[in-house]
Amino acid sequence: MLHGVDHLPIVKSLHWPDEAATGRFARALAALPELRLAYIELQGDLGAGKTTLVRHLLRALGVRGRIKSPTYAVVEPYELPQLNIWHFDFYRFSDPREWTDAGFRDIFASPGLKIAEWPDKATGCVPLADLVIQLDVQDDEARQVNLTAQTKLGAALLQRLADSAPDEASP
Repeated sequence: MLHGVDHLPIVKSLHWPDEAATGRFARALAALPELRLAYIELQGDLGAGKTTLVRHLLRALGVRGRIKSPTYAVVEPYELPQLNIWHFDFYRFSDPREWTDAGFRDIFASPGLKIAEWPDKATGCVPLADLVIQLDVQDDEARQVNLTAQTKLGAALLQRLADSAPDEASP
């Protein structure tokens, strides 16, 4: 049984023909109040568009200035008036002691939006994601996207996305 969910994960498939579709999805996701407490995992190969999606999402949430990839720092924090956001990139994460030493346990226990790229590199450290976004490259521009809700919060996010844009959120 999933944490807080009595049934199998809820999965929705989307097709993004170009980066503009990524931006539209990010704006729709940013508009959802439930997002402010979510933990989202982004999965996909190098170049699949994970960081691009995060940049669109952070802009839609109101982040101004430079949005850096946290590949070397592992985490980039962003503070907005009503929201704390942490963007993780675990690509170079290799030592579980780093989790404790860097204070990641405290970050994940605090309110705010957490987004992680390469979460599989931190298996055993990260909690169950509310929403998993799998990005698969179709061609230079297009992406096949699978959204998987693993918790009640994730299911609420998917339902709200489907309600706000039924044509883009249908399988």
